[in-house]
Amino acid sequence: MGRDDTVVHVSGPRERLVAQLAQIKELSGLSLRALARDAGLSSSSLSRYLTGRLVPPWEAVVALCRVVRRDPRPLRAVWTEAAQAGPAAPPRRNDLPADLFDFTGREDECARVEELLRTAGAATVDGMAGVGKTSLALHVAHRLASAYPDGGRYLDLQGFTPGQEPLDPSAALARLLAGLEVNHPPADAGERAALWRSELSRRRVLVVLDNAADAEQVRPLLPGAGKSAVLVTSRNRLVSLEAAPPVSLAPLADADAATLFGRAAGLSRTDDAVGDVLRECGGLPLALRMAGARLRHRPGWTVAVLAERLRDNAGRFDAVFGMSLQQLDPARRRLFRLLGLLPGADFDTGPATALAGQPAGEMLEELVDAHLVQETSPGRYRMHDLIRRYAADLAAEEETRPGDALRRALDHYLAQAIAYDRILPAPQRPRPAAGDPAAAMAWFDLEYVNLVAAFDAAVRLGADEVVAGLPGAMRVWFFRHRGTDDQTRMLAAAAEAAGRLGRDRERSALLSDLGFALAAAGRLAEALAAYQRAEPSAALALRIGFVRRDLGEFAPARDEFRRARELFERDGNRAGQAQALAFDGWATLHLGDRSAAAELARASLALAEGPARIPGLVTLGLAEDRSFLDEALRLAEENDLPHQQAWCHSCLGIALREAGRFDEALARHRRALELLEPLAEAQLEADCRRAYAETLERMAR
Repeated sequence: MGRDDTVVHVSGPRERLVAQLAQIKELSGLSLRALARDAGLSSSSLSRYLTGRLVPPWEAVVALCRVVRRDPRPLRAVWTEAAQAGPAAPPRRNDLPADLFDFTGREDECARVEELLRTAGAATVDGMAGVGKTSLALHVAHRLASAYPDGGRYLDLQGFTPGQEPLDPSAALARLLAGLEVNHPPADAGERAALWRSELSRRRVLVVLDNAADAEQVRPLLPGAGKSAVLVTSRNRLVSLEAAPPVSLAPLADADAATLFGRAAGLSRTDDAVGDVLRECGGLPLALRMAGARLRHRPGWTVAVLAERLRDNAGRFDAVFGMSLQQLDPARRRLFRLLGLLPGADFDTGPATALAGQPAGEMLEELVDAHLVQETSPGRYRMHDLIRRYAADLAAEEETRPGDALRRALDHYLAQAIAYDRILPAPQRPRPAAGDPAAAMAWFDLEYVNLVAAFDAAVRLGADEVVAGLPGAMRVWFFRHRGTDDQTRMLAAAAEAAGRLGRDRERSALLSDLGFALAAAGRLAEALAAYQRAEPSAALALRIGFVRRDLGEFAPARDEFRRARELFERDGNRAGQAQALAFDGWATLHLGDRSAAAELARASLALAEGPARIPGLVTLGLAEDRSFLDEALRLAEENDLPHQQAWCHSCLGIALREAGRFDEALARHRRALELLEPLAEAQLEADCRRAYAETLERMAR
């Protein structure tokens, strides 16, 4: 840059370099894609350079300066500083629920847990329901926050959650890895656990695994080497979990129990009757907070009156819970009962409003004040398992049609999912609805656990509209998070529900999606079976052709591709015709006819535009001239298509092998596998590994 350029005052060397690169882009007057093209860079790489996610190589800086006809040498110093500064620190993420403002006592137990986390990297906290295991774990996690600069993670393992099965370890790993922005974990459970340990070893993260059922559920989730730590809570003493020593919680001692009760009740001093209340609450923090809240909301009562009311009830929890409910009006008591039916982990006012059939925001605040509901973060709520079970029991006893309320909540989740899905860009949706796609994806990320729980509840309830509709509304999210364990079972159940509703077209689309998910996971026989149950179409013939191709059945695959071409041509779908022609050429090439394959690829390119040209270019590159493979790779990089990039690199490895350039071929194969590592593309990875092995075999290695 020249001397007359505007000076931008920013903090670090990376930020200063980004500011200079931004000036180059502004000076060029070009779009990001056009600037990348003129500089000989991929648009995805240029995007990373301009946002500071990656320091460009010096050659890229020179190429960008050349586009705007500026001398790059004045940038050399700031580029050197930025390169030496190392990678940018990832944004700190902390999704731990809030610490309790009135956490009381437990100093010895907290100190023991903190010591275990520092020395062993893991600890378990066990004790009876309501004794305060989660509260202690979160209190410790917040106290140690500064020791874990990469943030905190929280996951409810649902070991004792009413109405829900304990979370499978493989599904738990998928959710934990997603919290580290690893969205395409391997399908194999052992590989998934190894990836989790590897990711933790590169970070300093504190993970709280709440509500564990047993040691077997937890063991795959523990860290290996490194500075990360895992804190587990369970009602069971996990003695067989050698890597995570236990700390057991007893009910609070009288002094701490009295302090906590006094805080919850807002008492400036206590009297002799407090001892009676403590005995009725059994030293359990949950019961003490609720009893204190009851007294606080009844200023005319004395502690002795509260103790008498507690003694008049048969059971400890029925007494405390029931008294907390007595302070509420009928509408709020009804909302409390209905919340016991709500599937999922936490929730906002939306599903609560749907349950109640009226606005629930103010009612939820009163339930929080009564300690019947916890507000884990602004606008997000959850219920303790004990309270949830109590609420569900009351709903079963007192609600005449509880299924109607639950159905309203399920319909709410479905409607929300459909609305947010319409905002997301997708190949079959040229004009998404107005809205912020990033916010829509964030909603799916936040509500994913609840959506799966809502789906399972809909299956149990027989709510076929929700069962059939929800997986389709999550289609784009699932596509971007391939490898999600829940997807195939949800699609299979949805197809059956659509069949029961008489929606044949919807059933066929769901079966096609099911086949696609199974094929991506390498489960080819199951994918073919799903496809064969769907109604015939051009798109389906194309997908069946892909499965036949992946099975090595090239003649049947070619037949399917040609059938797809005929159907696309009949429908006037040029893009579909182009794809069918390209893969017809691919199959023909593998059947030994290079000239016919090249002819089919050229016919495909005559119809295709943009990244849709990639299959034709790849086929032509293998059949005729390697330069077409380079063009295909450039298109894949410009459009940020990592799956296609991996395929192009693998095919370039094959072409270079055939030319006897083995070292270059190996580099391409390795690059293909690097690109596939974070993706859930088991079948494509198998193909690329096979090509890599063939190259090694040709080299006699």
